[in-house]
Amino acid sequence: MIDRLLSDRWVRLFSGLLLYGAAVALIVQAGVGVSPWDVLAQGLSLRTGALFGVVAILIGAFLLLLWIPLRQRPGIGTLLNVLLVGAAAQVVLWLVPSPEPLAGRIALFAAGIVLLAIATGLYVGAELGAGPRDGLMLGVARRFRWPIWVARTSIEATVVGLGWLLGGNVGLGTLAFALLIGPLCHVAIPLFALPPAPRGAVLQPAALAPQ
Repeated sequence: MIDRLLSDRWVRLFSGLLLYGAAVALIVQAGVGVSPWDVLAQGLSLRTGALFGVVAILIGAFLLLLWIPLRQRPGIGTLLNVLLVGAAAQVVLWLVPSPEPLAGRIALFAAGIVLLAIATGLYVGAELGAGPRDGLMLGVARRFRWPIWVARTSIEATVVGLGWLLGGNVGLGTLAFALLIGPLCHVAIPLFALPPAPRGAVLQPAALAPQ
């Protein structure tokens, strides 16, 4: 039972992270505005000439360094998040072209945000470590004794502003993402949650998750 539960966690983690990267790419290719952190990744990609996926990986790695003074503890899922999301996003960016008609771009954006919510439910349900961005938010909230919504809003407003100045795509999709992703994840996370482990069982990878 424990081995099966642990195996399910790994399947959900890998599939969730790969689908998350694919969803990010669909939203980027839609061209109607992207999420706050992807605005920054786009801007840095445009300024440096580096691939979007590579920039996303480097941002994730940098955020992990910020975890150190905040005393956040990464899990194996955190490290895989840094590596797999950016890599998957870059592959899908190569494979999926940006549609020309506005209706096509809106449909691609909608597909991307729904897929991203499903992917979030999968990797969060694995409980093998928070993503680097979520961990930063939690660490800032705890360090400065801010409500989580204040920490998230402050961080993402800063990220969007910096990304926009660098040339990232801030549009109606950015606003739609901010309004829709919370409710969609609210549905997806319980939907894909794993049953609790048997009482007294120890799942080693889960023990690496931030406390």
